[in-house]
Amino acid sequence: MLITIDKVLTKEQVLQFREQLDAAPWQDGAATAGTLARSAKRNLQLDDESALCTQLGQQILRILAQTPRFISAALPRAIYPPKFNRYTDGGTYGAHVDSSLMFLPGSHQQIRTDLSATLFLAEPDDYDGGELEVEGPFGVQEIKLEAGDMVLYPSTSLHRVTPVTRGARVASFFWIESLVPDEGERSLLFDLDQTVQQLTPSMAPDDPRLVQLTGIYHNLVRRWART
Repeated sequence: MLITIDKVLTKEQVLQFREQLDAAPWQDGAATAGTLARSAKRNLQLDDESALCTQLGQQILRILAQTPRFISAALPRAIYPPKFNRYTDGGTYGAHVDSSLMFLPGSHQQIRTDLSATLFLAEPDDYDGGELEVEGPFGVQEIKLEAGDMVLYPSTSLHRVTPVTRGARVASFFWIESLVPDEGERSLLFDLDQTVQQLTPSMAPDDPRLVQLTGIYHNLVRRWART
């Protein structure tokens, strides 16, 4: 299941992020890639341990905690702190699958990567190329979103970033461990929750049909969640 979330950041917030990121020092992204991915990865990354990375990452997490569509789609148990990357001058990332387990920075706690997220911080007209291509059961999906918009997709997916031939593609990326590990179950819960949310404005809060649907949702979460 691939889900886009519009306007995670406002245009003003994107501008604030970019003013700081464009003035920051960037490092070779290959240094953080796994053994197999290193040869396929040609981009730049912000130092994960920098104060700026921490500050902007925490701001993103605070916003996501108040974003209903994100909570509904991801049902997050743990989130790897957001990172930031930059593609320019032919920068690309060949086909790869994200690592299945990751240690949270500064701890011995591992998280399972169920979902991968990319939050776009450059307008699509500002660069050529740089599409995120995600392979799924219905073929390859190509994603290039407005600045401030985000995409969630299964971390099990083979995916790539096509070469950037003009301008710069800037984004934040991170991973989520979900309370519901199974993608099919999580997808059903998302569809059901979205249906409940769509019906709620047009129905009385005590309408038996709405109460029953809400109960079914929570009982399924209770059955499938792994805490």
